[in-house]
Amino acid sequence: MKNIKIILALTLVLVVGLSGAAYGDDFGAVGAASDDSWTIEEMLEYAVEDEYMAKAEYEALIEEFGNVRPFTNIIKAEQRHIDMLLPLFEKYEVEIPVDDAADRVVIPETLAETFAIGVEAEIKNIDMYKDFLETDLPEDIELIFERLMKASESHLRAFERNDGGVVGTGNEKVRSDFQRGNGNGGRRGLGNR
Repeated sequence: MKNIKIILALTLVLVVGLSGAAYGDDFGAVGAASDDSWTIEEMLEYAVEDEYMAKAEYEALIEEFGNVRPFTNIIKAEQRHIDMLLPLFEKYEVEIPVDDAADRVVIPETLAETFAIGVEAEIKNIDMYKDFLETDLPEDIELIFERLMKASESHLRAFERNDGGVVGTGNEKVRSDFQRGNGNGGRRGLGNR
């Protein structure tokens, strides 16, 4: 009975993590999506939190599954995204949020799941920037948000190419768990970040 409770608890943790609840209701793109109007301060905070989260997730995935593309390429871009946002905090006198994203990361069991999660995470990130860009923004913030949205569109394409497909470690190509038959037998539905 105790083992069943432990298994149920672990399953709940995994499901909650994949549904975005691990973010918390007010963190990153998930937090931004819970409202329909934002201050400049809130937009900057949500944006950098989402970039923190992406970087933390990709670091954890690399640690768990090894140097697998596109994570090894995209993780460098996530740091650049953070670096693009930070000067805006100073200019607009907004306190930079603490980067506690690593505490929020939940790692899926298989490499195949990571690509679908990457797809969903980039979609949420793109949607967040689209929503922000529909507001009246200072020109410098608008420019940065447009750049970040375009970068996320590129990341989305990279994850879509790998979702259920061949993944590279940089030196070789390996079949994902999905293709080896360790997936669910078909293209998995998208989970939430």
